[in-house]
Amino acid sequence: MNYLRIPVLSLAMAAVLTVALHPASASAARTDRWQADLSVVDRDDVNVRHTRAGLRLADARPPAAPARRSAVAEGMLVTSARTLAASATRVRADVTVTTRPGAAATVQVRGWRAHGWTEWRDAVPAAVFDSPVRQVQARVVLTASRSGETAEVRAVRLTADRVAVTAATPGLTYRVYATRVGLVGNTTANGHVVVARDHFVALPSRRGLSPRNSGDYTVRVCTTTGSRCEYAPVWDVGPWNTRDDYWNPSAVRENWKDLPQGRPEAQAAYQSGYNGGRDQFGRVVLNPAGIDLADGTFWDGLQLTTNAWVDVAYLWTGTGSRGVVGDGPLNIRSGPGTSYATRGLAAQYANVPIQCYVTGQSVTGPYRTTNRWNRLASGQFVSHAYISTVWGGTVPRC
Repeated sequence: MNYLRIPVLSLAMAAVLTVALHPASASAARTDRWQADLSVVDRDDVNVRHTRAGLRLADARPPAAPARRSAVAEGMLVTSARTLAASATRVRADVTVTTRPGAAATVQVRGWRAHGWTEWRDAVPAAVFDSPVRQVQARVVLTASRSGETAEVRAVRLTADRVAVTAATPGLTYRVYATRVGLVGNTTANGHVVVARDHFVALPSRRGLSPRNSGDYTVRVCTTTGSRCEYAPVWDVGPWNTRDDYWNPSAVRENWKDLPQGRPEAQAAYQSGYNGGRDQFGRVVLNPAGIDLADGTFWDGLQLTTNAWVDVAYLWTGTGSRGVVGDGPLNIRSGPGTSYATRGLAAQYANVPIQCYVTGQSVTGPYRTTNRWNRLASGQFVSHAYISTVWGGTVPRC
């Protein structure tokens, strides 16, 4: 084995390479440097452990019977968020890692803006955000395709600075095919153990994966008629692929850059034989799914009885105030009171976009007794008694 400091972390063989990731053009006056603490493995980390050799997979055995989520062993460590000395738009990682055949390590970062976290971006060679951030969080993702083989990450050094960026884009909505997760008792990609009638979704890219017990990345998924919707956090990776952020434009999308924005690779493979009709692991794609719904989201939130096409809004791509659902699933209603019809659910931890608020029926909830009802971006209402916090700006009266 060999120790490397590398700009590309998915390697089939060990080699020695050192690359400078700090070009002279960077502004020293606005540069923040720090080293990630890899020794703290806690509740938001999945299938990793820290040893004297470095951070490694706790269990490097691939799934015995690969599920649609992934065909390789996976692990993830999420570090604590760091507050920067000055706002930044770019973060770069310098990594020391021991590699072995079939094993890979990736360092990703995200930044906190006024309207929420950015997506996770690869920090090698650099992650560039569409607006300045003052907090940065890093994570290390380990994968292994051979039993017992794992990369060992010894150090991750990070640099944040400022470069010119383009303006943020509005929120994105696409119609995709939804399938039901099931898998009660299994563990999701962020470490959540699936329970009966659970409320979350899976998307086929880690770029929109929320840490456990958070809704940093939340979707609004609705029936095509718009009669039922659920706001749910993204807690798993899949279906079929794990590097298909199809909601992003080609310049940003990880893989399958020749597909139209909003078209999942699995859909293209199933419908038109794209990539030989196979997913990134070479498996024959058996349905066009672009999102998986947990049972509670599927049956209770949308009241589906079979797999179906749905309209999905990827809420972190938008802007504006967000309310965090502290206790749920919470009923979404057509007006500001419990006598109004239920139009769906908002899962616990979901971050819901709030347009404004009105006065309505007084409700006692876990956080307060209040007659305030928040109007969501979909034109529906939730009681403020169940909202643990609001971020992203002041909410006006309607």
